Amino acid sequence: MPKYRKMLPDWEAPYIQSLVSAIAGQSKATLANWCVDYAEAYLLPIYEAAHPDDARPRNALTAARDWLAGLIKLPEAKAYILDCHTAARECENQPAAYGAARGIGQAASTIHAATYCAGLALYGALAVAYDTLGADAAWADLERAAGEECGHMETALRAVSVADEPKPAKLNWNC
Repeated sequence: MPKYRKMLPDWEAPYIQSLVSAIAGQSKATLANWCVDYAEAYLLPIYEAAHPDDARPRNALTAARDWLAGLIKLPEAKAYILDCHTAARECENQPAAYGAARGIGQAASTIHAATYCAGLALYGALAVAYDTLGADAAWADLERAAGEECGHMETALRAVSVADEPKPAKLNWNC
């Protein structure tokens, strides 16, 4: 069984840095809502196609939405998010499903810390690339497709961005 890349490795890649620039200045709530919406629309179908009877990633997104709405406390939401990460570990040999589950888990984790939003791109964009091109595609092709997906993510974020956000998230990327 070949070893697949689990995430995009180049933080300095132009498509990542462009997305990071769009993230800067937005509130945690804006980032969390963007992540959850994007993950639900583009990553959840990838995971559910491979694992139709596994609701853990969907439950993580629901829990994140419930936390954002004030319906549940963070520890309860985190339990669902951790279950989603467990789902990812269980399908490590399926790169599209793995990346989708990990990207969903990171997207939902944005309710805890805004910097987790980067995981949507680092894992999720690669999941879309694997889903589109196949697990055995050349790395250059996968990276190009993932870069294009990061561009779609950035477009979606800019569509919901708040100009002159009064409470921007404090972002420390530690890279």
